[in-house]
Amino acid sequence: MTDRAGEPRPSFTRRFLRFAGGYWAGEARLGVWLLTAALALLTIGQVVVPVLINLWSERLFDALEQRSMDRFVTMIGAVGVIIAFNIVNAVLHLKVKRRLQLGWRDWLTRKLLEGWLRRGRHHQIAYLPGDHDNPDGRIAEDIRITTEMAIDLGHSLTYCALLLISFTNILWMLSGRISVTVFGTELSVPGHLLFIALLYAAVGTTIALLVGQPLVDAVNRRQGFEAHFRFGLARVRENGQAIALLHSESAERGRLSGLFGGVKTGWHGQTRALGHMMLFSATYSVLSAAFPILVAAPRYIAGTISLGVLMQTAQAFQQTVGALSWPIDNLARAAEWRASVERVLSLHEALERLDDETGKAGHILVERSDAHRGLSFHGVAIDNPDGTAVVHDFDLEIRRGDRVLIVGDPAAADRLFRAVARAWPWGRGRIVLPTDNRVFFMPERPYLPYDGLRAVLAYPGLEATVSPAKAAKALALVGLEHLAGRLDTPERWDEALSVPERQRLGFARLLVARPDWIFLEDATDSLDAQSEAELLDLIGRELPEATVLTIGNHAGLAAYHTRRLVLERTNGAVTLREAAAGPAAEVSTNVLSRIVHVPPRLPPPHPSPASQGRG
Repeated sequence: MTDRAGEPRPSFTRRFLRFAGGYWAGEARLGVWLLTAALALLTIGQVVVPVLINLWSERLFDALEQRSMDRFVTMIGAVGVIIAFNIVNAVLHLKVKRRLQLGWRDWLTRKLLEGWLRRGRHHQIAYLPGDHDNPDGRIAEDIRITTEMAIDLGHSLTYCALLLISFTNILWMLSGRISVTVFGTELSVPGHLLFIALLYAAVGTTIALLVGQPLVDAVNRRQGFEAHFRFGLARVRENGQAIALLHSESAERGRLSGLFGGVKTGWHGQTRALGHMMLFSATYSVLSAAFPILVAAPRYIAGTISLGVLMQTAQAFQQTVGALSWPIDNLARAAEWRASVERVLSLHEALERLDDETGKAGHILVERSDAHRGLSFHGVAIDNPDGTAVVHDFDLEIRRGDRVLIVGDPAAADRLFRAVARAWPWGRGRIVLPTDNRVFFMPERPYLPYDGLRAVLAYPGLEATVSPAKAAKALALVGLEHLAGRLDTPERWDEALSVPERQRLGFARLLVARPDWIFLEDATDSLDAQSEAELLDLIGRELPEATVLTIGNHAGLAAYHTRRLVLERTNGAVTLREAAAGPAAEVSTNVLSRIVHVPPRLPPPHPSPASQGRG
């Protein structure tokens, strides 16, 4: 397998360490290493407990065999000390481990969020091919599994390794020597129980790996189905109002049922794989409890070892086999962990690939310059991510104070605005904006975070920058004075408000921000002609020196703009030309690539003459 540069793709371990290992090399590395060292010491403490129990068992059963009450009472006191030590060690271990898990998850989450929510990457990545869908689920759930299970699996592997070292030595000493005759020659074999344990565990692990490989594939498939189902549910929640207005609940139920059908397919596939694994593990677990006693019993029956040594040998054998059986016990969890890591790595590597692509020559460069007082386009061409042309090369100068209406092909106009906003890098050429000017983009449906209205109006700035009086004034100017009493009440405004009210709220946010450059993208398409005129006049009164660029495909907008740019599609791509502007300029059907039809909408919850939606 090769990477994006055509070179052999690094191994899974190298990819994972390169992405996630920086937690131990960051600014807080001292604290991280101290936590790691503490976890290692406490893990050693966990291994000490079964070793002590093994030694305790020998003395206990010898005391029982000898019917010694004094030694029996001593063993009761000894086990109490072991229990107290185990309690303290276990509690401390839990706290240290969970603190390390949370710290690592926090670091990885911030790292991935920084790459995802930067310069439009969260928007651009949707246009790239590859396995990086549902980034929200990967960041929220898969990073959690990646960090928690990595430390859990690392801890259990370390524990088993230390356990193996400890009990290998004990089992070797307890095995003694046995005599074996080979071709008439008597050989003295030391540590025979250890060799039997190694062989027993090796056979069991090999069988488990062969039987368990289908389980790894089943876990990967199921996680993919689960992610698609979660994403479908999230989409329904986000678009609840539109679904309710269209009465499309039945269609959504059918779609979600189809997605859940995938979940059931993944579940049944994992169940079949687990069933095959269970056939082996059920046999192996019972045999592991009985086998060591059966192996050591002949020496006890022959009188060469005591009952205490027999039980100690059986426990040492079980602990050794248990440590060697780590792959069997953790195969399913390791498969789930690797699947989550691959999903996180796929998103991270897609973002890296996007950075590489947009950092190369041949993409649109957007920059600020003190030498420019306007918005300049120099040899700008806009492409799709696959390289196909959207808008042919053009040069354009927008002066301060211009009011520019952009009509024609809606997809090309949308990408033109995104290019200025540095959210659409595909293409070539240079776009230059003045250095000290504030820019405000108002999409067709403004994003309204779950918060109070003051925070919504200040977004993405701080709520403290907008006083209640300032917020109330902005709402009153756009015809939303009935909302002034809900300034500090967090709500789902995208559901609580009608579409016309949300567009009015976008204008209120514009008045609060008071930018120098305003980009309106069909920002009045849900308003009636009178309301649209009032809000456009409002911009002229409140922000007379601002430069306004508007995307809109109806004739009523022409009267509020001094220039008109037409995007016409010819031979598969779009050309930009400037046409006459002003009140007399009509936007006709032979110029536009489509006519926008706005379906009837319900009036807002608190209707007023200034806030009626287009009927």
